[in-house]
Amino acid sequence: MTFKEKLIQNFIEEERYKLIFKGLENTLIITLFAVLLGILLGFLVATIRSTYSKTGKLFILDRICWIYITVIRGTPMIVQLLIMYYVIFASYNSKIVVAILAFGINSGAYVSEIVRSGIMAVDAGQFEAGRSLGFSYAQTMIYIILPQAFKNILPALANEFIVLLKETSVAGYIGLTDLTHAGDIIRSRTYEALIPLLAVAVIYLIMVAGLSYLVGLWERRLRASER
Repeated sequence: MTFKEKLIQNFIEEERYKLIFKGLENTLIITLFAVLLGILLGFLVATIRSTYSKTGKLFILDRICWIYITVIRGTPMIVQLLIMYYVIFASYNSKIVVAILAFGINSGAYVSEIVRSGIMAVDAGQFEAGRSLGFSYAQTMIYIILPQAFKNILPALANEFIVLLKETSVAGYIGLTDLTHAGDIIRSRTYEALIPLLAVAVIYLIMVAGLSYLVGLWERRLRASER
């Protein structure tokens, strides 16, 4: 069988290319909303933990956040996904929502440590300057500290989001047709592994390269705005 015939067999026959498009759509939806949830959780947890480190306040919340980070970072993503689907949301029918929650909660633990390191790296004098201007602790954090921390942690955040995009490839374990699972479905029907899985790999590569390029542009604009 020629390469062209293999392409037709894997993607044209029975309109199998639609599986790839559907898988790509689900992968992008999961990644987008998981990123938003991860950012929200990450910044919240980082703010609580850095507040405790600097002021000694919010001890109970800090311990809860510490347990959350320890558990999430200490267990495999796939195990967390299976627990969310088969235990916590066993009676819930939307697989894509469960996947978003699982990946978002997982990402939030890693984002929180990235953001916290950025906050702690900001010079203590910035806090004092904010307070001397009459800002409250929360205002100082929002208007002075977090913008500076964000510029410092942008490369690490971008790397975390790229990792998250690739981690969604395990969503097929709960029967969700993500991009990787779509390629595997085609493989199981055509008994041809190379073509569909290579196509999946190329699509992931294009998305990661595109995201890396956009982040690079953003970084350059941030540096230019500081001049």
